[in-house]
Amino acid sequence: MNKPSERNFARRIDLTSLQLFVAVCELGSIGKAAEREFIAASAVSKRLSDLETTLQTTLLYRHARGVDLTPAGESLLHHARSVLFSLDRMQGELSEYTDGVRGHVRVHASISAIVQFLPEDLGAFIRQHGGVKIDLEEHLSSEVVRAVQEGAADLGICNAAAADTNGQPLQTRPYQRDRLVLIVPRGHALDGQGPIAFEQSLAFDHVGLHSNSSIHLAMRSAAVALGHTIKLRIQVTGLDAMCRMIHNGLGIGVMPLRAFELMHGVGDLAHVDLSDAWAERQIRMVARDFSTLPVTARLLVEHLSGRAADAEPEPHPLAALPLRAAA
Repeated sequence: MNKPSERNFARRIDLTSLQLFVAVCELGSIGKAAEREFIAASAVSKRLSDLETTLQTTLLYRHARGVDLTPAGESLLHHARSVLFSLDRMQGELSEYTDGVRGHVRVHASISAIVQFLPEDLGAFIRQHGGVKIDLEEHLSSEVVRAVQEGAADLGICNAAAADTNGQPLQTRPYQRDRLVLIVPRGHALDGQGPIAFEQSLAFDHVGLHSNSSIHLAMRSAAVALGHTIKLRIQVTGLDAMCRMIHNGLGIGVMPLRAFELMHGVGDLAHVDLSDAWAERQIRMVARDFSTLPVTARLLVEHLSGRAADAEPEPHPLAALPLRAAA
C-alpha cells in the first residue's frame, strides 16, 4: 500500500483524534478517557482505529486492564503533545489582539505554595484580570514538574529541589522563600528552645508527611547524614492533619512556618526554629519556556514575579534532593 503524501497526511489527521489519543495515553484506558472527554467509548475506539489506519501502524496494545503504547505510539504521543502545545501557544498569541485579557491558565502547585502564598497572590491577579480563569491543582512537586514537561500544566510552582529538572528542557524562576520549623505540643521538652539542630528532634517520635514530599526527603537525608533514623510514628497527607496528630500526642513534626501561622487554633502547639541550612527553602515557578507561554500565563508569571522574594537562599549540600519532591 502506498503511503499518503505529506499534504494528504496532514488533512487526514484531525486534532480531536490527537487530543483523544493523548487522553487515552495519560489515563491508560479508553473508557476513562471517554468519561473525561464526555464522549462515548465506542467513538473514542473508532477514532483511534482510524488514526492507526491513517498512520498504517499499531499505536496501542489493548488488553483487559486498559492500553499500553507501542513504540510507534510512544513516538506519536511525543509529537501529539508538541502539536497541541503549539496550538495553545498560537491561541495565546492571538488572544493578544482581542479586547481585554481572557482565557485560562493551568497551574499545578505543591501544598506548601498553595497553603502559604497562592490564595493571596492569585486573588490579587484575578481582581486585576477578571476575564481570566485559573485552573489550580495540588500535586507532589515531582508531579508538578512532570505535568509541565508533558504539557498538562502551563505553569508549575514547587520546591526548588524538585525544580532541578536534571537537564530536561524546562525553565525556572524564583517565586517565594519559606522556612521549615519544628512543631511541638505546648509544654514539650523542646518547647521554648531554639534555634535547635534537627538532630535534637530525632530522640522523639515524628508525625511525617507523604514519603515523596520534599519535607520528608529533606528530613530523611539529614538523618542519614547524621547516621540516624527518624522515629516515624504516623504519616499524613496534609498540614492540618499533622497539627492535629501532634496536638494529640502522636509525635512532633516539621512544616513551613508561614503555613503553621496561617492555621490558627489547630491544636495547642508551638514552633521551634531549626538551625539547619536545609530548613531555608526556595519555591520556584517552572515552565517549558516562559517567553512562549500564552499571554494570560505570561501575565500571571509577571504578577507572581513581582510578588516574589527579593533574594534566594544560599545553596547547601542537602538542597540537592531527588526529583521525587513535594510539599
